[in-house]
Amino acid sequence: MKILVLADEESEYLWDYFERSKFDGIDLIISCGDLDAGYLSFLATLLPIPVLYVHGNHDTKYKSRPPEGCISIDGELYIYKGVRIVGLGGSMRYRRDVENQYTEKEMCKRVRKLFWPILFHHGFDILVAHAPARGVNDGEDLAHQGFKVFERIIKRYHPKYFVHGHVHQNYSSHFKRFDKLEDTTIVNAYVRCIIEL
Repeated sequence: MKILVLADEESEYLWDYFERSKFDGIDLIISCGDLDAGYLSFLATLLPIPVLYVHGNHDTKYKSRPPEGCISIDGELYIYKGVRIVGLGGSMRYRRDVENQYTEKEMCKRVRKLFWPILFHHGFDILVAHAPARGVNDGEDLAHQGFKVFERIIKRYHPKYFVHGHVHQNYSSHFKRFDKLEDTTIVNAYVRCIIEL
């Protein structure tokens, strides 16, 4: 299965210069957050490919205008053609009373709610988040720090992929598209990237 993962910045290559042939062989599209709802709706409307998404820290408009034709997997375990996908959007809380921002404790609570679905389905294959895991290609500032709980669930369940966004390529010369945490491949989906299962 070929999956197109997206995050943080709309791809001109896909949107402004749209051609169906660019999506040949793609079975699924997953947004890791902070993308315009119109962009995701555009892809869902023009392509016969499901578009899944989690919320980024800037996706506050999704509440009143969610991406049409797309499926939110935020806080869910979603199964597509046998692939088990867990979605946990949002970032570390750096402002008070803002949607899609969480303390470490709040994110731990969200993860605990997924315990029974994960147990029932014998784990999961892909963890989709907006924020990275703490200490794995995240930022030092609070706004771009990752969550420690992501590292713990990766080490416990050993998914094939952990896909996230939030840390942009232009933030640092140390940007990494791919990394490893034990046997899990970590992918920063900034703009666009393809993964295969």
